[in-house]
Amino acid sequence: MKHRLLLIVMLCIITAFSFSVVAQEQPPADPSGLDAPAAGTPLPLPTMSARPAPVDALRSEDGGTVIQVLFPTIEQGQVGVLRAYGVNAGGSPIEAVTALFLDRAIQFFPAQVDAIEDSFYGILSAGMEQNPRINYDLVVNVTYADGTTAALTDQLNVITGGFIRQNVTLPPDTTFLLDAETERNELARLESIFAGYTTEKYWDDSSFQMPIPNALTSPFGAFRTFNDALNTRHTGWDIRTTLGVPMMAIQSGRIVFAGALEIRGNHVIIDHGYGVMSGYSHLSVINVTAGETVTKGQILGLTGATGRTSGPHFHWEMAVNGDFVDSVQFIQTWLP
Repeated sequence: MKHRLLLIVMLCIITAFSFSVVAQEQPPADPSGLDAPAAGTPLPLPTMSARPAPVDALRSEDGGTVIQVLFPTIEQGQVGVLRAYGVNAGGSPIEAVTALFLDRAIQFFPAQVDAIEDSFYGILSAGMEQNPRINYDLVVNVTYADGTTAALTDQLNVITGGFIRQNVTLPPDTTFLLDAETERNELARLESIFAGYTTEKYWDDSSFQMPIPNALTSPFGAFRTFNDALNTRHTGWDIRTTLGVPMMAIQSGRIVFAGALEIRGNHVIIDHGYGVMSGYSHLSVINVTAGETVTKGQILGLTGATGRTSGPHFHWEMAVNGDFVDSVQFIQTWLP
């Protein structure tokens, strides 16, 4: 029996390793790399998962406050949700919750999901280049209505993401956009926008949705080499499209950027609140302006071929707590 169990374990390890190698090296079907079907593209199109059962729970010393961990681990470039609820020893309810994880301060937002239990929820994130290892410190600070506080600690794991490699060839008239300084400047500009953390929940009680209900192509996090000259990372997902297709807001929020960028072309960014932002690139037309409030499904513009692209191209990205994250995994994540 022991030999049989050992054989099964060895076969599982070999199979998992083989899949990992294929996933890392699989080339795109389209030589441009910009509109190639990605291995493992979710079918049907991704939607929010059912509310998960807690994987772990932290309790205050008096047992009255509970922090539930609603995920087993976080992959590079993904998110996970925490839930906090309860009272202190004197029966005073929670008034505010913050967490510190990977040097990011995360504010929790209140939401009532259970019929009788008010809760606070926080969205943790790990950047796609976060060093994968076990036992990263998590500190959750709870403030109660009577002014008292409590700190609960845990350790969480960040595991390697399944990122592929792509070689991308751009036509000669766009190669001027392969300058590393141009890339750095645009990312710095985006980081300054993502730093505008808003402690207001703009999204409604429905789920996040895709901006265009079409097939996903080039995946998030891919290691890309442009014209054998520039090495970079893919900060979002590409969605198959043609010119002039209406592009929708994935959820309600406030427009914090609507204008032209060198690489992303005509670009729109929505702040959905509590560190969650979504970006929409390469548009031919922008129908919104900065400061405007938008609703889920509202048309933000039309798809196009502006910026660093060789043809009609739609790039969709998301950032949480300042980190670029997998937008597909995000909308599949249960949120209240």
